[in-house]
Amino acid sequence: MYHFFNYKNIQIRYTSTGKGRTIVLLHGFLENLNMWNAIVPELAKKNRVITLDLLGHGKSGNLGYIHTMEDQAQMVKAVLDHLLLRKYILIGHSMGGYVSLAFAELYPSTIKGICLTNSNATEDTQEKRINRDRAIKAVKQSHKTFISIAIPNLFSEDNRSVFKSEITQITREALEISSQGIIASLEGMKIRKNRSEILIKGSFQKMLIIGKKDPVLDYKSFINQTKNTNIRIIEFPDGHMSHIENKDTLIITLKDFVKSCN
Repeated sequence: MYHFFNYKNIQIRYTSTGKGRTIVLLHGFLENLNMWNAIVPELAKKNRVITLDLLGHGKSGNLGYIHTMEDQAQMVKAVLDHLLLRKYILIGHSMGGYVSLAFAELYPSTIKGICLTNSNATEDTQEKRINRDRAIKAVKQSHKTFISIAIPNLFSEDNRSVFKSEITQITREALEISSQGIIASLEGMKIRKNRSEILIKGSFQKMLIIGKKDPVLDYKSFINQTKNTNIRIIEFPDGHMSHIENKDTLIITLKDFVKSCN
């Protein structure tokens, strides 16, 4: 069941399922809380699972012309406070991972574990920032064209035909996001901080899930940023959309991670 929370005069959509330790699932750019539909029932068997539409996505409103990762984290905290929850395991896909790390920086005592799924802790490279600016221009010209091109490119090349129906559904839902919501997130991701130290030095459990054929993130940079650390690395064979491309393995992996977060 969907619920709505009033935050700074906008509506935030969220769900709350199950009982037990709290797991917060944070979706990525151009996604919404529905991306977790196959995963929530499995995790909710022994846990309380919270999903949200991040600012400007799904059925959640826009706060302004830029949504920083800190803005997103503060909104998530407001929802969790509303639900009287105090300690959490955060699992973030792509942009949701950036939000998870911003959350850990702002509220370190609340974190029991963080799993970054197809995400990382570093800031954008100069090349990536330039690409964000290009994307913003493309959205202003035609957000429909931008989305129709962007969604298939999140999958490994081999899987674009295998998951054609899923790509169609994700695209359909992404087309409901306003141009303002898309641009606000692109601007926010572009200026995000390097939070590698938070990930490395945090006292909480941590895990990175990476796709060897991820067209969005650099596989080698994942390996480099986790050398000589206690961060658990899980490698999947496919692309950026592990919750679809490697769904069954991801569910097993996430259940195992949650158990480790005591």
